[in-house]
Amino acid sequence: MQDRQLIRADLVTGLILVAFGLAVLMEAVGMPRFETRRINPWTVPGLVPGFLAIIIAVLGAALALRSTFSAALRAPAPALDPQEAADVRAARRRLLACLGICLAYAAGLVGRVPFWLATGFFVFAFVAAFEWQRDDPPPARARKLAIAAVLAAAAAILVPLLFERLFLVRLP
Repeated sequence: MQDRQLIRADLVTGLILVAFGLAVLMEAVGMPRFETRRINPWTVPGLVPGFLAIIIAVLGAALALRSTFSAALRAPAPALDPQEAADVRAARRRLLACLGICLAYAAGLVGRVPFWLATGFFVFAFVAAFEWQRDDPPPARARKLAIAAVLAAAAAILVPLLFERLFLVRLP
């Protein structure tokens, strides 16, 4: 991919990261503080996600500013050669698949099915979708699906335990 397109991709990515960081920060601020339980303010839920959100937003802003000063907004770049165009199309398909799986998890599963089950489905779908290769022989595909199932089962057990027991966060 040409430098000019990478600079533009950095600008878009930086802006998306800033928006994501700010959205996560708003959600972290809105998490329960458990004042009635007299919990140490440095251990309240939402503190670590809030700090991580700030870091993501600041780094996203730095990326966007760097690309802006690198002439991301000047004249459009020349056309890609066929291989570069195919790489761009494949990257867009992966991005759309990732976005679709995440939206299905967040908007379709969480709150409608038990959290552990939604998380297990999400991890299985994500691993299976991104490990799948068209030209893999059937034993390799079966092994990849088995690995996805093991990871999904581990996530379905560990993620709710971690959040509910260690971070004291009530899950949907």
